[in-house]
Amino acid sequence: MARAEFQSPPGTRDITEPDASRARQLIALFAEEARRAGFGRIEPPMFEDVGVFVRLGEASDVVSKELYAFEDKGGRTIALRPEFTASVCRAFVQHRPLTPWKTWYEGPAFRYDKPQKGRYRQFAQLGVEVIGSDDPDIDTEVIALAHRLLQRVGLTGHTLIINSLGDFADRPGYLSALTDYFEARIGELTDQAKATLAINPLRVLDSKRPGDAAVAEEAPTIIDHLSAEASAAFERVKDGLATLDIPFVVNPRLVRGLDYYTRTTFEFASDSLDSAQNALGGGGRYDGLVEALGGPPEPGVGFSIGVDRVLLASDAEGVFPAPPSSVDVWVVATTDGTDGLGLVHELRSAGIAADRAYDGRSMKAQMKAANRSQAPVAVIVGEDEVSAGTVSVRTMRSAAGSAPGSDAGTPQQFQVDRSKLIETVRSLLS
Repeated sequence: MARAEFQSPPGTRDITEPDASRARQLIALFAEEARRAGFGRIEPPMFEDVGVFVRLGEASDVVSKELYAFEDKGGRTIALRPEFTASVCRAFVQHRPLTPWKTWYEGPAFRYDKPQKGRYRQFAQLGVEVIGSDDPDIDTEVIALAHRLLQRVGLTGHTLIINSLGDFADRPGYLSALTDYFEARIGELTDQAKATLAINPLRVLDSKRPGDAAVAEEAPTIIDHLSAEASAAFERVKDGLATLDIPFVVNPRLVRGLDYYTRTTFEFASDSLDSAQNALGGGGRYDGLVEALGGPPEPGVGFSIGVDRVLLASDAEGVFPAPPSSVDVWVVATTDGTDGLGLVHELRSAGIAADRAYDGRSMKAQMKAANRSQAPVAVIVGEDEVSAGTVSVRTMRSAAGSAPGSDAGTPQQFQVDRSKLIETVRSLLS
């Protein structure tokens, strides 16, 4: 087969069935959990003024290397969103909703990163943000929401890792100790880590490069530099997780990938994915970000989860399969075609997903198409059925119901009056 002239750009891919429906099913589960927890949806634009994302921290790779930034036709410097939190905070500053503002989102994000398994340049995220409360119980509730989603998917092979980065007032003393430590071992750091050290020593702890990670493992921890208030808040979060029976481990070197985090940070790490790309999602508190975007000093906390990562982990654990066929009924018509046209319209109008073959195919070809569709029910109409005012109904899958008097789950074919079609199909599908 000749290579197509145009292909999807590097780091992107076309998501087709059944993967597309599987992703939507995950988002639907999340939407349900978010609604139960009192969150309303937000759909921020896919691009913003680049300054919105610069607030994420210039020491972050997301800002320094991975932003898709460009000048638009109006001369404005625009960037595709690399994540949602900054956009949500910008929206809060612009619209000033009542606090605490609880909102959830889902959609694509963009980062110019090296493509690899589980990491794409266009990827889907879902998550929540709560702006306007510094109650540590909200941190716990946010973590619990992410935990419930992973439970509903069926994932069990992951670990919740938590840490506290303290308040901004806790940072100077810790950063000084951290800088002294890294400078004493400067020769062991990579060139990238040395450059990061000059901007934000905290970000060196997040380096996944082996040489840097080994040095970071012995670095001073923020836990030893927390204020009494930050320490008490962290204890409250840990107590809350214990109350909810959500297991966790404390990793004092967890800093996440963005500079805006304060106090609680957390991450769900999968045991079934490669260690370099094993984060299913995570988040934390960002009490200074709203103010940095020109708003009042409102605290915030949230998380995001990678749809691709969750589905990869689901594959590895053998859970959350693709949903069944999106078609409930396949219509097979061997007449001139108008009967098939009328049947699918009648079924669809009754709220039943239906489809059929086209181009005047033979009965055999249409039945093959019915099998490929994985529809649980086929409705067959030929000249005899038209004359008798009936249709033939065939159960195609054991998941469908059965004709009265037959064994449940056993494929059957029987005739019903045309006027009883909708009633019969609904009974089979239920």
